[in-house]
Amino acid sequence: MASSSSLIRRTVLVAAIVAMVTTGEADEGGNQREFDYFKLAMQWPGTYCQRTRHCCSSNACCRGSNSPAEFTIHGLWPDYNDGSWPACCSRSRFNEKEISTLVGALDKYWPSLSCGSSSTCHGGKGSFWAHEWEKHGTCSFPVLQDEYNYFLTTLNVYFKYNITRVLNDAGYLPSNTEKYPIGGIVSAIQNAFHVTPEIACSNGALEELYLCFYKDFQPRECAVGSILLQDMSLSKSSCPKYVSLPEYVSPGRAKTEWTMSSVPQIEAL
Repeated sequence: MASSSSLIRRTVLVAAIVAMVTTGEADEGGNQREFDYFKLAMQWPGTYCQRTRHCCSSNACCRGSNSPAEFTIHGLWPDYNDGSWPACCSRSRFNEKEISTLVGALDKYWPSLSCGSSSTCHGGKGSFWAHEWEKHGTCSFPVLQDEYNYFLTTLNVYFKYNITRVLNDAGYLPSNTEKYPIGGIVSAIQNAFHVTPEIACSNGALEELYLCFYKDFQPRECAVGSILLQDMSLSKSSCPKYVSLPEYVSPGRAKTEWTMSSVPQIEAL
């Protein structure tokens, strides 16, 4: 994860409209207990890319007609029920050769949305994928036992639980003029997957969305330790009652009618 997203993780809104998640801290090192569940974190590129001030080869916001226009993957994070999470669970280094057959899909659906290198475990620097594998993927053992299966499984879960399509079908389309009720977005996802997502916003725009899963990748509610305050003022959360789902028009990409890309067939869960 990029450093700017750490704050999002700690201020995330449990998306029952007005829920707050108990913040936690990461345990690091090799003696951590086994995690309790997975959290799939997804980014809305329209919000992230609006902050783009300069371009580089690693920033997918700068791809013109090929820049992302649907939710992209941030990571698959092993978490604990108390709101904390393990991190950097082994000294396994990221090796892109291990996932060479997945790079095409990862580049499209799990791209970096910024320039610069990400921090990795043990004081290193590397790619966005290296950061996610070393910090989070190494903690997914024994469910996911190697780098290839971590990335493959994350892609498959992302395709199976297609948030962009759910929102599209419910009428929530990217727009720089419309604002949508956060409750409607939550309800659309609840109706599709029978669980409540977590949502984080930035300046009134939906920025990240999280779905949680048991270790067999069946949907579940997120941290049991989360505090649900049905009457809490939304002004205290990261999301207002109405949020935007901004459309980002990358330099070189004409604004066109928005459509979902087809889901590739990689491997069924």
